[in-house]
Amino acid sequence: MAPEYLSPGVYVEEVSYGSKPIEAVGTSTVGFIGECKKGPVNQPVFCPNWSTFTKNFGDFADGGVLAHAVYGFFNNGGARCFVMNVGTDGGEEKKGASKAARYIGFDKGPGERSGLHAFEDIEEIALVCAPGQTDPAIQDAVLTHCEKMRYRFAILDAPETIESGGVDKIKKPRDSKYGAYYFPWIKVFDPSSGNEIFVPPSGHMAGIYARTDAERGVHKAPANEIVRGALDLKYNITKGEQDILNPKGINCIRHFPNRGIRVWGARTISSDPEWRYVNVRRLFNMVEHSIENGTQWVVFEPNDQTLWKRVNRNITAFLLRVWRDGALFGETPEQAFFVKCDGETNPPEVIDAGQLVVEIGMCPTKPAEFVIFRIGQLPTGGDISE
Repeated sequence: MAPEYLSPGVYVEEVSYGSKPIEAVGTSTVGFIGECKKGPVNQPVFCPNWSTFTKNFGDFADGGVLAHAVYGFFNNGGARCFVMNVGTDGGEEKKGASKAARYIGFDKGPGERSGLHAFEDIEEIALVCAPGQTDPAIQDAVLTHCEKMRYRFAILDAPETIESGGVDKIKKPRDSKYGAYYFPWIKVFDPSSGNEIFVPPSGHMAGIYARTDAERGVHKAPANEIVRGALDLKYNITKGEQDILNPKGINCIRHFPNRGIRVWGARTISSDPEWRYVNVRRLFNMVEHSIENGTQWVVFEPNDQTLWKRVNRNITAFLLRVWRDGALFGETPEQAFFVKCDGETNPPEVIDAGQLVVEIGMCPTKPAEFVIFRIGQLPTGGDISE
């Protein structure tokens, strides 16, 4: 309704004609869940650096593999994480509870959540790690949590020791497009004992995810990257052994002469070819979450052509930035993505149901996993143009 003017004069009105820009959400905040001897139990604590972790949970002697994972996260480029201590078997309140039950936790409503359920209150978490926990029940719970929350991705650890019979005996978690699985464990220096020990790779991998996101973008596969702090590996994987593991979705960490210890795999544990690569899944997580957050203003607006055009323009502008960052495949925006919000996607019966439907298609870039150079001989004196 226009304002009421009662006396002559000059009046200035503010009218919104521009688009409402969609901002990209963060992709590298980690939720760590594990066991510590010190610190609050079942209360996620925000840790922007290693000193904050030690202030709340103690050092390596108190936190074990969880402390090494968090340290490896910050050492490899991580910057923000939430740490959840599920306690140890020694506490009176934990007696009789299995290992798995404390990680899964319970949900009795706001303020009454434990285990993984406590992470549901923290929207900014994008990665979830349970360092060193190879129990199938715990890994299934982490994957289920990420699937339920939709915009989260699980980084899982293989067992420290493989069964007799070789790498073909390694069992990966259940099929899921919301998780990746890493093998083997890595050797690091343990300040608490003064010795070198083996620790699970998930914390270091979370740091590499964050480092890659910051330097290149979420569309870049977190692979062919140095693992900072790694002195050696529990198992040195050969190319032939990785030929067995890679098709299964088991990402290897390998030692290369003169190139150091590097992540040499970027696959999810999904059997669906569309979601084979970690960076593709995480790119869609980022885009979907960003669009959901950036279009909340649309709710309860008049559902007409004017709204359709505004929504189309806002999402197109966002995806144009994503394409320019190199995340989408195509020489032109038209080849890389499309946004459709019109009378065809919103017929009268859809409008009468109170719905606004937008169709979006994207062509993500895939990692160059297999680089092939085809080389042949030219005949002597031959013309190279032939």
